[in-house]
Amino acid sequence: MMTRDLLEKVGLKPLSQFTDRAVEGVFISDMVSDVMAGAKSGNLWLTVQTHKSIVPAANLVDVAAIVITSGKQVPQETVDLASKYDIAILSTGLATFDLVSKLQACGLGGN
Repeated sequence: MMTRDLLEKVGLKPLSQFTDRAVEGVFISDMVSDVMAGAKSGNLWLTVQTHKSIVPAANLVDVAAIVITSGKQVPQETVDLASKYDIAILSTGLATFDLVSKLQACGLGGN
């Protein structure tokens, strides 16, 4: 599945500008250090964190996209940095648990 497919299938909203990428699993954590240690290239990273430090962590691991859950507002400086480095930031008003249920229905699971 591609990141752009998720916009329609799951109802995600794109915040940054990015190149469409293949999604290969899901990683959930609100700790940047967990992502750097455990996420895999191509994962969707689900989090409520919105500070700009999420962008370099996503870039380091090469995640397919960062998905901000629970309707959290993302600062413009975070969105701008993500766009600069071609990192997809997507958002949803769904709680993380509810989003995971939808992702599983689309055939995506944990890494």
